[in-house]
Amino acid sequence: MLDKRNTIHSTDGRSTRRSPRSRIMAALMGDGRIGLISQQIPECRPGMVLVEVYASLVSPGTELAGWRGLTAQRENPQSGAVPQPFGYSNTGVVIALGSGVKSLKVGDRVACIGAGYAQHADYVVVPHNLCVLLPSSVTMAQGTYGMLAATGLHAVRRAEAEIGENTAVAGLGLVGQLTARLFQIAGHFVIGWDTVPLRCKIAKRWGIDATADPRKADLVAETRAFTGGMGLDAAVVAFGGDANAAMKNIEASMKISPDAHPMGRVIMVGNPQFQYTGSMTNIDIRRASRTGPGYHDPVWEKGADYPSVFMRWTTRTNLALCLRLIAEGRLNVDVLTTHTVPLQDVEKRIAAMLGKPDDILGVVFEMRRERR
Repeated sequence: MLDKRNTIHSTDGRSTRRSPRSRIMAALMGDGRIGLISQQIPECRPGMVLVEVYASLVSPGTELAGWRGLTAQRENPQSGAVPQPFGYSNTGVVIALGSGVKSLKVGDRVACIGAGYAQHADYVVVPHNLCVLLPSSVTMAQGTYGMLAATGLHAVRRAEAEIGENTAVAGLGLVGQLTARLFQIAGHFVIGWDTVPLRCKIAKRWGIDATADPRKADLVAETRAFTGGMGLDAAVVAFGGDANAAMKNIEASMKISPDAHPMGRVIMVGNPQFQYTGSMTNIDIRRASRTGPGYHDPVWEKGADYPSVFMRWTTRTNLALCLRLIAEGRLNVDVLTTHTVPLQDVEKRIAAMLGKPDDILGVVFEMRRERR
């Protein structure tokens, strides 16, 4: 509910919506719980927009060290931990504008991204270049996938994907699933690797060409057979932590040159860690841990866009393209959502879900229900 005792006006006078002084936020409590805290809403400064949030998406790998990581915290709670707000991808309606914002207006439906900005809260203040209009056919829940989809899209661009190539995606969490589908849209044949049955089932359900479980199959033989014996042109490591086993399997699955060197491109999404060996000399290893140029550039985020004639694909244009793909049905993110949790019930519902962490994939927090 809006607090009618207080009104936040933008510095250029274009805000007419009454807004509250404080907001409710989901926070990591340090003991495996996700609780709720109250916090004052930041000032809507120049280049920023105030958004009334309807939904947000949990990115478990980055935010929680995985759902199992949250379970482990319950067994080993941090002593004296301070609640930490989190989240970086949500959707809502613009209710106030800071000075200099020309690309948006009060009342616009938007997808917002950005660590420290687009949090799991009922109100957020976000740099205007980290907000993109939601197509009319895209629901608030669907739009929350914008940041992770844009991360996957940037990985595809870093791979310099060419139509007809073969790609493996190691790790079919949310980013892995989205990256795999985007490689398909770019014309690749894709095999996904994961040990969690639900993830492989969902990948098949929304059309990923093939999946393989490293525990149940000869991963290299199955992958090479998938490529018709040619080997992989590209691979993506879409998880954090120890990636040595995945890299060994990727190397053995790549194309082999006549002089016996494995060749191809490997894209690292997030923060996988592995030992570089001499046998990888002819494999092109690239990092792709953002949504595109602009993200983390504070001048760009709050100011003027890069000239499109020189910088066609930025964080903003990648995000807008992903939302278009969702609107056109090419990126069916609904299949990824396993749980929708009202923000006010977050502690109780998450605690119950943690009993079966492998049954969790996409979790959307719902702040308000949109009438459509």
